[in-house]
Amino acid sequence: MKLPPYDNFPTLSGDKITLRQILPTDIQDLIEISFYDAIQATTVEQAAEMQDKINQDYRDGNSIHWGIIENATNRISGTCGYYRGLEKGEGELGCVLLPQFKGLGIMTDAMRLAIDFGLNHIGLKRIWAVTTRKNDKAIQLLERLGFIKIADLPDDEVEYELKTAR
Repeated sequence: MKLPPYDNFPTLSGDKITLRQILPTDIQDLIEISFYDAIQATTVEQAAEMQDKINQDYRDGNSIHWGIIENATNRISGTCGYYRGLEKGEGELGCVLLPQFKGLGIMTDAMRLAIDFGLNHIGLKRIWAVTTRKNDKAIQLLERLGFIKIADLPDDEVEYELKTAR
């Protein structure tokens, strides 16, 4: 397995989007989707503090968190990454998209790039995701990408696992 941190932060490119390191100049655009430990930022300062914690998690080898950049506009549209389990050969894949970018296929492309990186670069044997039962769009996305529901969790959440990993 090749765990983070890497000599150079991995940048992953597709036709419509690029996954790259989140820069301090991105923080202002990400406040409404900035979360750490299920707590949402409400100010630029909080979002910057959360990004600092995310960056430390990366340096500690526990996660990798990309900004999703729309290639046509070079604007940040969301985030995705692996947040736990890397040391065990597993990765919880999470993603958040700014509302104005929903329905454009951006998250599908981002998740595909992240899945490929997890399987073929990190060497993950298991990839999973957790969402709420009410998040129909996330569930549809996960199922479209080959995830299957494996558990009902407390707090109205469900766990999905990529069936091609392992």
